[in-house]
Amino acid sequence: MECDKNILNRLKRAEGQVRGVQKMIHEEKDCVDVITQLSAVRSSIDRIMGMIVAENLKNCLEHPQEDAQLQAEKIQQAMMMVIKK
Repeated sequence: MECDKNILNRLKRAEGQVRGVQKMIHEEKDCVDVITQLSAVRSSIDRIMGMIVAENLKNCLEHPQEDAQLQAEKIQQAMMMVIKK
């Protein structure tokens, strides 16, 4: 699935960013620079979460459940994931 590859690549980049932050802390870099990088990591993770929720919602709408109540629950769950962010 193409989406999975894209998400995995983004996760690997975020992992690299976190390792960079660890190195910055180990090297006692300036606090402002560390926070700036942590903010970038958070933005990356937020984007990944949005992509996953959007893909799940799209899948739910393209392949509806026969049980309308179950379908509504799945859509509501996806919406709550976005709102809680």
